[in-house]
Amino acid sequence: MKPLTSYTCTLAEPEARALEEYLREHGYEFRQVPYARFAAEKEKVNMVFYESGKLVVQGKGTQDFVEFVLEPGILKQARLGYETVLNPELLLPRLGVDESGKGDFFGPLCVAGVYVNESVVKAWENSGVHGCVTSVVPIGNEAYNRLYRRMKSVNAILAWGHSRAIENLMGQKHRMNPPPVRAISDQFAADKATVANALMSLGRDIELIQRHKAEADLAVAAASILARHEFVTRLAALEKQFGMKFPKGASGAVDEAAREFVARHGTEGLANVAKMHFRNAFRAQGLPEPPRSEWKRNR
Repeated sequence: MKPLTSYTCTLAEPEARALEEYLREHGYEFRQVPYARFAAEKEKVNMVFYESGKLVVQGKGTQDFVEFVLEPGILKQARLGYETVLNPELLLPRLGVDESGKGDFFGPLCVAGVYVNESVVKAWENSGVHGCVTSVVPIGNEAYNRLYRRMKSVNAILAWGHSRAIENLMGQKHRMNPPPVRAISDQFAADKATVANALMSLGRDIELIQRHKAEADLAVAAASILARHEFVTRLAALEKQFGMKFPKGASGAVDEAAREFVARHGTEGLANVAKMHFRNAFRAQGLPEPPRSEWKRNR
């Protein structure tokens, strides 16, 4: 078996503090990373602890760090190599669904789905993501804007995309042995019925599980990788087509790029590369921004 070079887990607040203290005491070099509470590296280990609570450890020294530092000293339990023993559900045949591009003004929204089973999980332990049944549902900007005008909700578009990915996968059920018993996705809407009601005929044949931080599940994590790859590939194609850089996210740099695009191609072309309900679109066109709606936390 190849040595582990990447590891992800979630840390509680006391564990995060203990890890940061350990890293500082042992000479790790700290650096700034967007959306991270701290990031540090030393020799063959590079790690980032995100504000979401997710820790990502990478590098050739990952396995030794996890086995001899993180698990015994921080987590106080042995997990590596025992994941399927501690949680037999990891081996259940299932679908994982995730998206990329939701928070990016430029570029499409991409939803991906992945089928995994026991043999796929064990194969990935040795050689990474491969050999599974997948489906990618890219929603280009023109289609995205058309859907938003009709549905008037990002969550409704996401629900359709997730449901379409599940339906596409279930259409390949003859390639899945054993067939999936459930589909897992991130809970992006406060009401779980948002996705459940959008399921198509084949998708209603299996259990749908929605949970926060669903990417902790291997199937969802794999879907996340596929969706991000599709998004980045298509964004690069748009950059090549229009001869300019489209920054990710919705920052001030995005505003500058949007104004430059409008200056080059006119306001009528913006819908071909961007999500027009974002405030960036109003600013780029010199239009007054709509009033902000009150934000409510999903429960």
